[in-house]
Amino acid sequence: MTWSAKQYTMFEQQRTRPVRDLVAAIPSTDVRTAIDLGCGPGNSTEVLAERFPQAHVTGIDSSDDMLVDARKRRPALNFELADIGAWSPAQTFDVILANASLQWLPDHATLYPHLVNQLNPGGTLAVQTPDNLDEPAHRLAREIAADGPWSAKIGAIRHNERHTASYYYELLSKHCSTVDIWRTTYQHPLVGHAAVVEWFKASALRPFLAPLTDDEKAAFLQEYQARIIQAYPALADGTVLLPFPRLFIIATR
Repeated sequence: MTWSAKQYTMFEQQRTRPVRDLVAAIPSTDVRTAIDLGCGPGNSTEVLAERFPQAHVTGIDSSDDMLVDARKRRPALNFELADIGAWSPAQTFDVILANASLQWLPDHATLYPHLVNQLNPGGTLAVQTPDNLDEPAHRLAREIAADGPWSAKIGAIRHNERHTASYYYELLSKHCSTVDIWRTTYQHPLVGHAAVVEWFKASALRPFLAPLTDDEKAAFLQEYQARIIQAYPALADGTVLLPFPRLFIIATR
């Protein structure tokens, strides 16, 4: 799969609001080193740098396209091409931010303690992950993938398992002095049902669309939008409110 910075930033304001809420909850300490894991086009890194202007802030991402946009956005910051799953830095950090990135990786039982170990004493791991696999937007994608003529290609595709707040609390409390977890459902106002499709083309639909031909992609998206229209009724002015649950974690070593 490839990532598109242009597609992702179509809804930048809505996608950035959760990371602003997350970063605002990081305990105010003497932060000198901070890193953004899965920085995307740099919107989350920008929020991190604004919160801690005296810190040396780095963003890493596995997508060259995302990093091009990130470097244009904040040329003074350091952005590096790297895979979070293989990330083993030579230094430790005061803040590790992971905004809507860790859900793409498996084995959180190993990953999260590994990230905590990269913190300085008193450092903070700040994580936000979408918690929406049971929402219609995801469920419909799985149904269409399994029922359509492309089922042999994509019918078995599943996103990585999402875990509960209690799972992460039990996991992290063994390694951290404090763990704060909360869940918020945002109601994102989008202009019509086509916008809902465009939103998920940048994220959840990517694994389903990647193996398809152009004609298959068009047919898949046509069917997806038809079902989205039924699942998310528009308001009188045409606005579609997209409910989007997200899980937040602030863990201090």
